Formats: sequence, C-alpha cells, structure tokens
Amino acid sequence: MMNLDEIRRVLELAEEHSLLELEVEQEGIRLRIKRADLSPQASVSPVPVPELASTVAEPLKPVAEADTDDTSKLVVIKSPIVGTFFRAPDPKAKPFVEAGDTVGRGQVLCIIEAMKLMNEIDSEVDGEVVTIFVENGQPVQYGDQLFAIRP
Repeated sequence: MMNLDEIRRVLELAEEHSLLELEVEQEGIRLRIKRADLSPQASVSPVPVPELASTVAEPLKPVAEADTDDTSKLVVIKSPIVGTFFRAPDPKAKPFVEAGDTVGRGQVLCIIEAMKLMNEIDSEVDGEVVTIFVENGQPVQYGDQLFAIRP
C-alpha cells in the first residue's frame, strides 16, 4: 500500500515534470493525478477567475460588476485532499447542498473519495452557499475551490 511519503513523492515528480495527468498503480492501489492546464494561454484573463471556471455550476460575478463588499465576505471552502468530488452520499441520493441553501458550521457539504475512503467535507461557517465550483464526479486537487459561502 502506498504511504503518504510515496504519494507526496509522486506529486512532486508530477509537478517537477509539469505533467497534466499521471496514473500510478501499486499493490492494487491506483493513484490518478490530473490538474488543470497551467500554460500561459490557458490562464490569461483580465479579471480573477475561479481555478475551475469551465465547470462552475453558478459563477461569481466578475470583479468589475460585483459589489466589492459582497465578494470580499465570501468564505471559500477548498479541498483538503486529492480525490474525486461527490455532491451526494450515493448516485441516487439528492445532493448535500445546492446553491442558495443555508448551511451551518460543521454541516456536510460534499464527499471526496481518496484511495477508497469517503471523506466528508464540512462547512467552516454558518451561511448561504453562493457557488459550487466543482461538478459531481470530477477529480479535485489539494487546494481546489469547492464552495463559496456568504457568512
């Protein structure tokens, strides 16, 4: 079984060689790393845009149009691990939260599956879910934006 140090080393190698996708299998455990294209052409934008803008379910208004006080108060929940994002506990269940829902601190927002383990991601604040940045079943990286919540 891969330990945390081996996984870190694989991540370092992927970063070092600017790999966009890498899959490693060892002793029946498969680790798949996929990150966004970070080439200059892919990231040129006149205003700040969420990292996963192409998969935003309900995008934030561009900075030029948004009320500065409104967007500055948003709390962004980021992925604490690499894995697969799931909005519901199983495919037939309704999502934990939708944009516009009111959530409480500690409430489950989603699940990230990593190495066959289901990790519940909880809200860090009480507030309203403004944006869900990731599509169901999409791979996420450490630090990827998952939710924006207005406290």
